[in-house]
Amino acid sequence: MAYRIAINGFGRIGRSVLRAMQQRRDAAGLEIAAINEPADPESIALLTRYDSNHGTLAEQVTLSPDGMRVGNQSITLLPGVEPADAPWSGLGIDMVMDCSGQPGTRALAGAHLSAGAGRLLYSQPASADVDMTVIPGFNHRDLRSGHRILSAGSCTSNCIIPVLDILGSAFGIRRGTVTTIHSAMNDQPVSDTLSGDRLRLNRAALNAVTPVNTALDRGIARLMPALDGRFQSLHLRVPTSMVSTLDLTLEVEGEASAANVLECLNTAVNGQYQGIVGACADPVSSLDFAHDPRSGIVDLTQLRVIDDQLIKLICWFDNEWAFANRMIDIALQTAGLQTMNRHHDSLTVVH
Repeated sequence: MAYRIAINGFGRIGRSVLRAMQQRRDAAGLEIAAINEPADPESIALLTRYDSNHGTLAEQVTLSPDGMRVGNQSITLLPGVEPADAPWSGLGIDMVMDCSGQPGTRALAGAHLSAGAGRLLYSQPASADVDMTVIPGFNHRDLRSGHRILSAGSCTSNCIIPVLDILGSAFGIRRGTVTTIHSAMNDQPVSDTLSGDRLRLNRAALNAVTPVNTALDRGIARLMPALDGRFQSLHLRVPTSMVSTLDLTLEVEGEASAANVLECLNTAVNGQYQGIVGACADPVSSLDFAHDPRSGIVDLTQLRVIDDQLIKLICWFDNEWAFANRMIDIALQTAGLQTMNRHHDSLTVVH
């Protein structure tokens, strides 16, 4: 029996989730049953089929009286109904992926659950009172069957936390900083605008590098409390349409020669973080990681170590595609939980 998913908000991440699900063989048991999006059906179908970053979808996309068909999959289209009014119960929705960009609160999630959804997964950082923020590779084994309100964190937290875990486990972290160098997003205009009160984000996205406020350090501290107060973050938007990078600087406690750092990274990418974190020693640029499903790829050519205690590196990530794949990873795990719960009501631990 398929694990039925509804996407609430069909923007960049929602559409990437649909595309990635179509391409992953291991996602055959997942089914996008509904999309709740106020845009007109013709626009939804067009942007499902064609994408400026990820190309043309291989599957045929057609509209029907009650929704949209992608390949052999029939999807109900809802016109942006409020969560409390969503027909999740009647549609048998196991999980709502909330990709609307609305604040990830427990109250909003509760409205989806009251409407009949089995679980709610936010595609953005959520409030501290959600059941769990899941970072695949780092803490996914802590996911329990009773966790119904989840967050997948952010594209940046999914990139940096595994790297911090790898280096922290090997050398210990005293303090650090990270600068996210992020592709332009749809909250930036093509030309200068007077709308809104976020003055820097009113400037033209294609003309400049723009500093943006970020709470990445707070998200890191929530998941890695030992770094609370010892880590700071900055964020720059740059005029590219896809693939971002993290510029990470860490002061560590143990002796971290370049050879030791390389060894621990290679061990992790071939072990615990295989398929989640990568390492690349080729002389590449950002676009070479377009459509890469891994959360982050450490550029070994840019690794620097000073006095065996200061580590500097950059880590590439496709901020849309990698994050969409992590959301699918979480859905697959919860689908396994649900399948087991149908046969074992007392299940509380993921093995």
